[in-house]
Amino acid sequence: MSQRHRGTSVRGQEASHLFLARQKMKHRRPVYEILALDIRTAGAQAVFGLMSDDTALLVSSIDSLGIPFHGARHENNAVAMAEGYASATGRVGIAIVGRGPATANALNGAMFAQRSGARVLIIMGSTPTGSTKPNALGPDSKGFDSQAVLQTAGFRVFTANEPASARATLAKALSAAQDGAAVLLLPTNVQQMHIDIDEAEQAPVAPAPPAASPAARPSLAAAASLLAASRKPLIICGLGAHESGARDAVMRLADRIGAVLASTLKAKDMFRDHPFNAGLIGSFSHSAGRRAFDQADCVLVFGASLNQRTTSFGDAIPAGVPLIQVDRDRSHIGRWWAADVSVVGDARDAAEQLLALLPERSAEEKPLHSDALRHSLQSFDLASEFTSVSTPRTIDPRTLALELDVLLPQVRNAVYDAGNFFQVVPYFGVPGPAHFKATTDFSSIGMGFGTALGFAKARPDETTVLFIGDGGLLMTLGELETVAREDIPLVIVLMNDCAYGAELHYLKERNMPVAKSQFFDIDFAPVAATFGFQTATVRTLEELRALAPLLSAPQGPIFIDCKINGAIPAPFVLEAFDQERKRLASTAS
Repeated sequence: MSQRHRGTSVRGQEASHLFLARQKMKHRRPVYEILALDIRTAGAQAVFGLMSDDTALLVSSIDSLGIPFHGARHENNAVAMAEGYASATGRVGIAIVGRGPATANALNGAMFAQRSGARVLIIMGSTPTGSTKPNALGPDSKGFDSQAVLQTAGFRVFTANEPASARATLAKALSAAQDGAAVLLLPTNVQQMHIDIDEAEQAPVAPAPPAASPAARPSLAAAASLLAASRKPLIICGLGAHESGARDAVMRLADRIGAVLASTLKAKDMFRDHPFNAGLIGSFSHSAGRRAFDQADCVLVFGASLNQRTTSFGDAIPAGVPLIQVDRDRSHIGRWWAADVSVVGDARDAAEQLLALLPERSAEEKPLHSDALRHSLQSFDLASEFTSVSTPRTIDPRTLALELDVLLPQVRNAVYDAGNFFQVVPYFGVPGPAHFKATTDFSSIGMGFGTALGFAKARPDETTVLFIGDGGLLMTLGELETVAREDIPLVIVLMNDCAYGAELHYLKERNMPVAKSQFFDIDFAPVAATFGFQTATVRTLEELRALAPLLSAPQGPIFIDCKINGAIPAPFVLEAFDQERKRLASTAS
């Protein structure tokens, strides 16, 4: 072959190799871009977070793919937004934050999401792999052993240590999040490495629905036997019963056996239209309900943990009566309250099976279903439960809640931060448990704002109301800007007692000075107005009623600074104090 032809052949081979290399490069993409595509493939419709240089490329790619990224002003609230979104939709809520200080900032929100049981995936940046080599330039100012901290806190942690396994790791984390909060750590250098999209593990598909609940056990026969012998049964339903869709089956069961119905705090207003609905049981119950509870000779519990709030530290459930507890998770049964009969299974399935096992009763065999009790429960006026203690410059928080119950649209969502003001929960109704959200799972104030943002974003066509104290607001004040920037239709009711209310009453009960728990009377309405809120400051019932046109059909963000009388201790606060006194007394004896 001539030199000329040999040169032509070599150049042809080089061109061929270059063409193949270019073709292969078309399929090679950075890990962050492929993970963004996989998150879209998994069916994500919204992502929440706070951008950091550790996760900025991933966040930008996700938003560019048409999945809206909703940014908070603090990582704690970013995770709470994902939790609120997950609670409102039933889908996995995704939060993305950075590493190091961002991870530390997010820990409170992460713990809240873990305790609430919501389906949340928290994606965090992580220290670059191989960054601990001796003599490496440093120090790493963001250095933080997030995996050790998170695992110690009880999280399921997935780390994408290699680019080739990053997609499979994401898929595992998404799957785990179906059962509660999970964390995916993405080292910054791994995110920026390139992989062949055709060679890596298969992309995750949309997460599968949760596995079917276990069928109810033969112990149902024992439960049916106890109920058959009962003349005055009480049925208590928690969030698990609501989530299983047990409402109608439970009401039919109550009608058949003559039971009174009650719900836990998280299942608030589950039976609001039933004639024998006795409302909330425990720390938030009313007197008509308590009179009904005291008559029970058997208690049937669906999907409730029977914690101290539900049982009022043991005082809400009649002593000595048999108790049947139904839950899909065996570990929940008997955890906080002893069960005489345990039924592992889905609440709705168990209720329907009990219906098949228990015959209809005559009116005489249903003494709790009397006209007198029906009238007592249906006509009960919550305002009669207390004497309103308003002052010339403050409103009784219970009176305030009852008035807001009338003024705001009846189809609404209520999200509550924590604090002494939380006592207003019974006085403000919602259509059912799906419209109620308490953020007290980690006993932290400041979790309500972010949760409400996510909740409202998930339900833009419904009014979402956030009840928050001045202490919680000052922790999260920056999120006022998030409401405006993200165009979130939120009504904020500031329960402003110019104090850390629970701590104030804690000190009062011990005859200690309260000055350090009290603050200046600041008018927050002008602050909210600078972010585009419609605002008002309310000190009297008349001033609140004047807002009727604004509240009847809320348009855009609304902020009402309600000056409440902080001298009224919440019943659950007093219950906790009583328990502490009892412990101290028993220790002293």
